[in-house]
Amino acid sequence: MPVNLDSVIQQIGALATDLRLHSDHRMQKIQQAMDTLANTNGQTINQRRAAGQFAWSIPELPVKLASSFSAIRPPTDYQALSTDGSHIDVDRHLAARCALINISKVMLQYGSKPEAHLGSTPILYADNSLSIPIQGEARDRPLDTPLVGVKRSVDEVVALAELAEETEALPTEGKHKYAPTLALMDGSLVLWGPAHQQYPDQVRHTLIDGGLIPALDRLRDIADQRPLALAAYVSLPRNAGVADALRLVVCPFPIADCRTNCGHLSDNRRPCDTVGGLLDRDIFGWLLRPGERSALFANRSPIVEQYYGAHRVYFFYLNTGDEIARIEVPSWVADNEDLTSLTHSLILDQCRKGMGYPVAIMEAHEQAVINGRDRELFRRMIEEALEDNRLPVYTSQKARSKHIRWL
Repeated sequence: MPVNLDSVIQQIGALATDLRLHSDHRMQKIQQAMDTLANTNGQTINQRRAAGQFAWSIPELPVKLASSFSAIRPPTDYQALSTDGSHIDVDRHLAARCALINISKVMLQYGSKPEAHLGSTPILYADNSLSIPIQGEARDRPLDTPLVGVKRSVDEVVALAELAEETEALPTEGKHKYAPTLALMDGSLVLWGPAHQQYPDQVRHTLIDGGLIPALDRLRDIADQRPLALAAYVSLPRNAGVADALRLVVCPFPIADCRTNCGHLSDNRRPCDTVGGLLDRDIFGWLLRPGERSALFANRSPIVEQYYGAHRVYFFYLNTGDEIARIEVPSWVADNEDLTSLTHSLILDQCRKGMGYPVAIMEAHEQAVINGRDRELFRRMIEEALEDNRLPVYTSQKARSKHIRWL
């Protein structure tokens, strides 16, 4: 039965009215943030960040915060690689304890020799493969819902490294022996967020040190042999690190110690709230013209500082013409001006080919997705396999009720 949305029409109308009333105040904040961005040396903020104590995650800033860069002309010949994943989680209502992860691989080749390879590989996880060994403990850590998501993300990067190794380099005439390759991820390069801090360090070590970092090493090794840029594309980002960094500029205290100086004040009453509450895309949406990117910023999150090493994460914002996207790259791309410019150019070209979104990522998603019909077929296959082996097939009455309708 569909939801009766007629009952919330007045509430939706009130929401729209409230947003309209706040829009002028928000524009004032954006204008002040833009003025602050244009007149502040990033090194000054870096020094205040190092000395202060505050609750926000602030990146390391370049000297010129308001810099913008136009895209170079994209090469005619290039390859775009992407992987994506989808999964069926462990379900206590299913007849057997298992999970399915489907990882896609997409290679799109442009120019004089156009070519495309698309496909996906599903892998079943059950029994011992459905847990992570914990050194020094008798019991392994089960792959619960959050960890299955992280495992899938790591598998996507591993598959991207495999795809780059499997893809034959495209010879070209010009500055380089081979045409460039863009290896694209969907989402962030930082795969371990605050929600995963509950897990033991050994779990993090297994997934990051044992899976993610070796895959990034393989991609960097390929980049040492031929032009290859790795980038992660974040659509409609909700990051606020650069915007929150501007709080340190308007903070009137010699040292930005939020708890000591302003812990007794509520939101919108602190001195820095004159530029607070904004997202990075609010600022760069006004700063960048279509096709332009921002300066590079360095991610200073504890997980990156502790684990990523030579793959330290940098990011820039890109006006694709349809949205402000956040592009994350490892340090070996960020430190190479040619690779950074190439990343900028090729992602922009992918967005144009994909009508606003990178076409390689879009195709990878289509190959990876597990729809409702697939999920139901998977459930039936599990039950039939158990029956064929004369094993009990059971499920909860709650799950059974979802397949029966009395009215």
